[in-house]
Amino acid sequence: MTNLTPGAVDAGAGIRLHVPIHLRWGDLDAFNHVNNTSMLKLLEEARVRAFWAPESGRPQFPTAVVPAGAETGLLTLIARQEIEYLRPVPYQGEPLDVQLWFGKLGGSSMDVCYEVYSPRGGAESVLYAKSSAIVVLVDAASGRPVRLTPTMRAAWEPYLGDPVRYSHR
Repeated sequence: MTNLTPGAVDAGAGIRLHVPIHLRWGDLDAFNHVNNTSMLKLLEEARVRAFWAPESGRPQFPTAVVPAGAETGLLTLIARQEIEYLRPVPYQGEPLDVQLWFGKLGGSSMDVCYEVYSPRGGAESVLYAKSSAIVVLVDAASGRPVRLTPTMRAAWEPYLGDPVRYSHR
């Protein structure tokens, strides 16, 4: 058993955030593995913890710089998301190791990359899925894209790496 704690590790092609995400019994489907719609929710949970600042308290990660709360006037919208499932994810008591980094930082968007690993860690670790999402920062009132702030860029640039490479391309 591994006790994953949040953190960042240099994966050679850039630093990755390691976000431990626990499965819930309800994440399973009739085939006794994590349902594809539940995987989107798990990735969302990892993304929110890694990049969005809590309304109160200290953020868990130095990358958590997107202001939270409707009163900020900012929205983050998913423009596109792709997932490649490599193995079924069985239910397990230990948290999954969701690794995140940026494949690209644009003017008002970011390409968030993910790899979902088993909680074992090390050479025995199993890669279950890889994913990428294009997230756009938007003004809530106008619906128009908003440029990433210097604070966001400074926090996120150390986590730039190669984008996800999918097997089917």
